[in-house]
Amino acid sequence: MFTKMKNVDSAFRYVRGFTILIIISSVVISMFVIYKSFKSISKMQDKIYILANGKVLEAFSSDRKDNIPVEARDHVKMFHQFFFILDPDDKVIKGNLSKALYLADDSAKRIYDDLKENGYYSGIISGNISQTIQIDSINVDIKDYPYHFKCYSKQNIVRTTSILIRSLVTEGDLRSVSRSDNNPHGFLIERWNTIENKDLAVENRK
Repeated sequence: MFTKMKNVDSAFRYVRGFTILIIISSVVISMFVIYKSFKSISKMQDKIYILANGKVLEAFSSDRKDNIPVEARDHVKMFHQFFFILDPDDKVIKGNLSKALYLADDSAKRIYDDLKENGYYSGIISGNISQTIQIDSINVDIKDYPYHFKCYSKQNIVRTTSILIRSLVTEGDLRSVSRSDNNPHGFLIERWNTIENKDLAVENRK
């Protein structure tokens, strides 16, 4: 009789242990499945599909911090192109400078006002001068906020008989602001300053 009770007790312990093992395994598997499901859903939510010219394009979202250097450099590039690409047309000048001043604070506005007061823009119109800029490099330090930048570029000032090439080095800080149609990157240039602006060469036009 005692032997039977021992056998029953052993069988009960075996069944109990096996049942606990099954429960633990089920819980682990369920948690793994839930984790993978959430991960898969999260991954799918990071994807967006864009319909362009009848084609479906797949795009991925990312945190802004991953794109700060790229967006900051493009913001600085856009500002310099709007500010320095000028043609002998009052509407072109006003249009480009209006776009540029949305991207910077009053430090850029002061430089614009000084140039305007000194007759720089009227001289471009009366002299049929075109001005372009070529960005060589833009260095942005994202270790400290606001982000400091230096922009290295060359200006081409095209006159009727010659082309003047000048070096242009500027610096400033970038502060984060709200994105808008006028400021798609969500940065504002502060304390903008020209470090160097000197003649490099003069080419005669044929």
